[in-house]
Amino acid sequence: MLSFPNAKINLGLNILAKREDGYHDLESCFYPIPWRDSLEIIESAEFGFHSYGLEIPGDWEHNLCVKAYQLLEVDFDLPPIEIHLLKAIPMGAGLGGGSADGSFVLKLLNDLFELQLSTAKLEEYALKLGSDCPFFIQNKPTLASGRGEIFHACNVNLSGLFLAMYNPDLHISTKEAFSGIHPTAPEVSISDIVQLPINEWKDLLVNDFETSIFPNHPEVEKIKEEMYQKGAIYSSMTGTGSTVYGIFETPPKNTPWKVLEL
Repeated sequence: MLSFPNAKINLGLNILAKREDGYHDLESCFYPIPWRDSLEIIESAEFGFHSYGLEIPGDWEHNLCVKAYQLLEVDFDLPPIEIHLLKAIPMGAGLGGGSADGSFVLKLLNDLFELQLSTAKLEEYALKLGSDCPFFIQNKPTLASGRGEIFHACNVNLSGLFLAMYNPDLHISTKEAFSGIHPTAPEVSISDIVQLPINEWKDLLVNDFETSIFPNHPEVEKIKEEMYQKGAIYSSMTGTGSTVYGIFETPPKNTPWKVLEL
């Protein structure tokens, strides 16, 4: 059984407060984009995980695809399978590719073995994999709050526009990303901003992590500036970086950026 896990971008990302559990309360709009991995699951005599394409760091036992299988295997006594993952979405780039892979494994297993899990139950399992994993179960524009696991529908439609993306192959640790963050509630919430016309987002819709990342990595800020120079309606870093995206009415030309039609 084959599927194609997709990435996401953050339309705005505000860090609101530090929580007692060590996490942070945040607000963001998650938006799915058509940059995809390829994922295949087949029944097998013994369990196996095989990856291709971009190299995935770390031991395969810690991969979210493997953990997703293990979650359901405990509750449903699943037979062994082989997972084949062709990795195209960059890792550690703020695009949620690993979270998508794990969540899509849950959905594939539900279909393959006819587990009849509801959407809510799949989201419950996905949350055990990571805070943003449940987003990929329904995989549609979503306002995220709490530590990123509380979801509400978001009426944002970027269809017909073009998304330019560039990742400078720079890994930014979570510790570094949070080092310059000073949690505060914004004057206007992201849920209100994304209802405005896109050409009004530039000075309102912000990613708080840019304040800590740009001073340390001016090359990331430069990408954002270049996107506006090329005519972006809106540009931002996604997640904790280091990928920068720009939304365009027409596809930009003569750039090293990856361009997708939304």
